[in-house]
Amino acid sequence: MKLNDNWKIRDFVVGEAKDLEVASPDYIDYYWISANVPGDVHSTLIDRNIIENPFFGHNDQKCRWVEEKVWWYRTVFHCDDPLQDGERMELVFDGLDTFATIYLNGVELGSTDNMFIRHTFEVTRELRRGNNTLAVKFDPIREVVGHQVQNYWSGFSKKRIWTRKAQSHFGWDWGPRLVCAGIWQDVHLEKRTFAKIDHVFARTVRLDETAAEVQIDVELRTFDKNKNYETQVRLAYGDQEIMATAMFEKGKAHMTMRVEDAKLWWTHDLGIPHLYDLRVDVLADGAYIDAHVQKFGIRTVEVLRHDEQGNACFTFVLNGVKIFAKGANWIPIDSFIGSVSDFRYSHLIQMSKDANMNMLRVWGGGVYERDVFYEECNRQGILVWQDFMFACALYPDYNKNFMDNVRHEITEVVKRLRNHPCLAIWCGNNENDWLYEALHSSGEIKDPFYGEKIYHEMMPEILEELDPTRLFWPSSPYGGNDHNSREEGDTHNWQVWHGNIEPRTFGEPQLQDYSVEGLSFKKFKGDTTKFSSEFGMHASSNRYTLERNMPKDMFYWGSEEMAYRNKDKYYPKGILLMEGYTGVPEDIEQYMDFSMLTQAEGLKYGIEHYRRNKPETSGALYWQLNDCWPGTSWSVIDYYGLPKASYHYSRKFFSPILLTLDHDAGEDLKLWALNDLRSAYNDEVELAVYNFSGEKKFSRTYSVSIRANSGEQIDVLSESEALNGLDPAEVVIGIRSMQERTEVNYYFFRDHKDMKYTTAKLTVDIDEGKSELRISTDRFARMVKIELSMAYLVLSDNFFDLLPGETKVIKIHQAQGHAIPWESLRVQAINSK
Repeated sequence: MKLNDNWKIRDFVVGEAKDLEVASPDYIDYYWISANVPGDVHSTLIDRNIIENPFFGHNDQKCRWVEEKVWWYRTVFHCDDPLQDGERMELVFDGLDTFATIYLNGVELGSTDNMFIRHTFEVTRELRRGNNTLAVKFDPIREVVGHQVQNYWSGFSKKRIWTRKAQSHFGWDWGPRLVCAGIWQDVHLEKRTFAKIDHVFARTVRLDETAAEVQIDVELRTFDKNKNYETQVRLAYGDQEIMATAMFEKGKAHMTMRVEDAKLWWTHDLGIPHLYDLRVDVLADGAYIDAHVQKFGIRTVEVLRHDEQGNACFTFVLNGVKIFAKGANWIPIDSFIGSVSDFRYSHLIQMSKDANMNMLRVWGGGVYERDVFYEECNRQGILVWQDFMFACALYPDYNKNFMDNVRHEITEVVKRLRNHPCLAIWCGNNENDWLYEALHSSGEIKDPFYGEKIYHEMMPEILEELDPTRLFWPSSPYGGNDHNSREEGDTHNWQVWHGNIEPRTFGEPQLQDYSVEGLSFKKFKGDTTKFSSEFGMHASSNRYTLERNMPKDMFYWGSEEMAYRNKDKYYPKGILLMEGYTGVPEDIEQYMDFSMLTQAEGLKYGIEHYRRNKPETSGALYWQLNDCWPGTSWSVIDYYGLPKASYHYSRKFFSPILLTLDHDAGEDLKLWALNDLRSAYNDEVELAVYNFSGEKKFSRTYSVSIRANSGEQIDVLSESEALNGLDPAEVVIGIRSMQERTEVNYYFFRDHKDMKYTTAKLTVDIDEGKSELRISTDRFARMVKIELSMAYLVLSDNFFDLLPGETKVIKIHQAQGHAIPWESLRVQAINSK
């Protein structure tokens, strides 16, 4: 029975009211504000027009008072279900953010101090026949942790280290400070009879060419010790069904099931992510009492740390196949997580799949995501790198109460997530080991490495017991002489954007070079990482997103409102990046175009390098996929689900088959063909040079045959040979699969700022009935951009280059089925009229 209805909220000044009075069924809440559950206080106040949209302008500053108040939630629910012998009732909160005290019919059930886990209360005696009053009090953060030590290193906020809630609520370099409170996940009333399933652990323990072996462990919490408990397990796929039974001994049962001709779970780029139906029933003296139902994928996953020659590597191996991990970092989907619909999760993950990503990293400063996230990754065939929620700070591992809370959190999170086939790795924290050592070496941090006991003692111990099937990685980045060393482990490349000077070794300070050359994306070419799990650069949000959240008179380049969209420090970094590639923008139109083009070409430059370096490099997860608010950030998809140029570039540079050119101005052109598929790639490939009128001035065709899961350099040409006397600033290179196995990949002999584009005239034909555009041009068109004023638009392509004589057909739909606002259509290229 869900208890998500009829909730009301009200704020109180600290000390204004007595808790038991407000919690009492007799308390009059007639004039309270109606609220949605799941949700949060801020979202409720926005919906009721009590606070202005915090994402518009500087409005987030106007609602800072919200986090200073005590907030109460109340609801009344009806329960007439009589209880039989051996039955009991449990009240379950899937998520409370964060310092909450729960009352049922005026009785205090307990308090919570962890946003990330489920909280359960046994309420058999407190529940009444008829109406019941449920009340939840949320205390402000400062009242709970304000007295704690807060003088050691913690990025963005000192208070956050004592709170087991989303650390990014306190602000980050890509989002505002909006410290939420509320019932952010479902509330249930559940009946239990004699016992309940505490948890199920299902995993593939052996895999060969003919069959798979699946082990199922079931742990039972019993209330009546005088019963005989049995479990019946059913694993089914289509007409195939495997059954197993076992008796519980001391609350535990274990079964091994052999699955003939097993349908394996693959990432979508390597195969089909087959999912079985797993059902676990529990019987007491032969009578059914409880069940656990889930999807289950048969697969093995490991991280290879050394290759066959003994060299260091960091390679994910799925079902015995080495993979190159291609994807992005996932941050919280919204500043107000509890109010987000399942649609936004499924849509973002579908977009990730459509961009040929096979891995997402759940970053350690947000939340362990809602079930829908992992279920969609299971269904759509995307692996998950899972951080534990510790980021960019020292955490008080000397405090017993804090450590008890963390131990309970880690235990519950592992039990909740370990059955998902998408989950590939556990990681202890984001950047804590690396930044502590670097900042301690530079003298910025004087304290001991608080938090070390969590990542290097507690977590390995818990995971050894609860999930020995996956690699536990203490931190990201980690490994080598400097935790961000390219010698082993994973790395975060912040030479690009942050200007970090690499390499460094333990004991040396981390230095930065804030110059055009120091943070240029050309720095990617020297990165020999084994696995790059963070790297990226800023780009503007789309026009629709910016205009919707800024005063009209502030929508110009250089305005205070534009600057406020950017939460990163040292604002000139983005200018320096553009200065090096596109030149510095002069107005808002150029800023949107130049920042998007720089980000897109920069990520392309880096990721194609990483992919050419396979197998020495085995993964590239850029920072970041999404935004939690409508700002300027590293994201490739903005807050309203609208792709930036980099998203469409991602579909091309993450393609399992990639035709790529290794080239810098004045140097040779090195043509590569890369194949990440499990089958060989055979094709005819053309490298051609065109002038801006679309005339082919140079062409060479190659027959390529690339073994499965490998790559090969096809040819090396000098610039002079390919140019044949042409001006390098007046031509474009196109690499084409003659069998259309992958999209055309365009390159330029010179950076954008040095090119001599001629003015292009675009022709656009609209077919509203088919929801498509047909676009052509008289001259080469650089980065053709299609804009429409609506959120969650899906275009088959955008931000593309177009040659004369070709017609680009673009399919368009709105992900929620809304009509397309054709009257707002704008189509232009950087060099069009």
